[in-house]
Parts: sequence; structure tokens; C-alpha cells
Amino acid sequence: MDKKDIYEHLANIYLDASSKKKKKSKIDPKISRNIFIVSIFILLGLGTTLFSNFSRSKLNSEVALVLQNDASKINFNFNPAKKEIYTINLNKLNLSRFNQLGFAARNMQPNKNLSMRVEFVNSFKERSEVYVKDIPGKWSDFRINLSKFKNIHNWSEITELSFSVEEWNATAKDGILYIDNVRLLR
Repeated sequence: MDKKDIYEHLANIYLDASSKKKKKSKIDPKISRNIFIVSIFILLGLGTTLFSNFSRSKLNSEVALVLQNDASKINFNFNPAKKEIYTINLNKLNLSRFNQLGFAARNMQPNKNLSMRVEFVNSFKERSEVYVKDIPGKWSDFRINLSKFKNIHNWSEITELSFSVEEWNATAKDGILYIDNVRLLR
């Protein structure tokens, strides 16, 4: 073999290899059309879902100060005690610009009537309570106007918010009450 044969042989190998790299695999047009149609439906579905969630959030938007967003458990047993209390320390929080207290509650014994006492205390030792009656066995959202807490005259330094279950206000001697999403609303 001479140099010319070697160069031709190398050129053939190189050109064949480079032409194989340049070849594109052809995708069946039916498959690409189906992929296109499916992607359009997915995008339309996502757009519709996002738009409906955005619309709902715009309609139901509220200015809130979340005091507690985790569920808390009041496990009451009235054999030795007369009352079970769950308290949130508010550290002299100014609530004068808020109008409502909102929270969710659930009674784990729905066939037993249960009422709960909700109480605010300010730094001047003013106390006022409101009773929430007939808490159901499924999560329910409650809202109480702060104007119903008649004995609180100064909302600028609220020290605590408490939720309590009292023996005289429950038909069962023991049970569980959950409180969640405690917030103040304007």
C-alpha cells in the first residue's frame, strides 16, 4: 500500500463516520402530532387550574395575622379536673386594627355536644370571653367579631388568647378537641 491508498482509506473511514453522525433519525409524524396535542391539553388544563385558583384566591382574600397555623389538641378528661385550657401568648400584641378572630375547630366525638370558651386578656387584666357552641365532628371554620368581647376596652396590648373546654359545657366527661389556623382578620 502506498500513501495514496492509505489516505483514501482513511478518508473513506472518516467520511463514512461523519456522514453517519449527520444522519438524523426520523420521528413518525403521527407520534409528533400526538405529543403536540397531548401537550396542548396539558397546558390548557394547567392554565385553567391556575386561573381558577387565582380567581378564588382573589375573591376570598383576607388580610390576616396568623397566630398559630398548626393544629393543637385539647385532650380533656374531667375526672380530676374541671377545665382544660390551650393558651397562646400574644406578648402585648396590638389588635386594635383587627375586626375578627378566625379559627378552625373539630370535635372528635361528634355525637357528644361540646362548647368551647374563647377568652382574650389584655395587659390591664381586662378579660372577656365568648362561647362557641356545638362544635361538629368535621373541621369547621369559626369567626367571632372582636366587638363581642364586651369587657375588653383596650385592644392595644393583648397578652393572651385562650381556648378552654369546661366540664359544665360538655356532655362527655372526656374527649379531644382540635384547634387550627388561629388568625386575626381585618
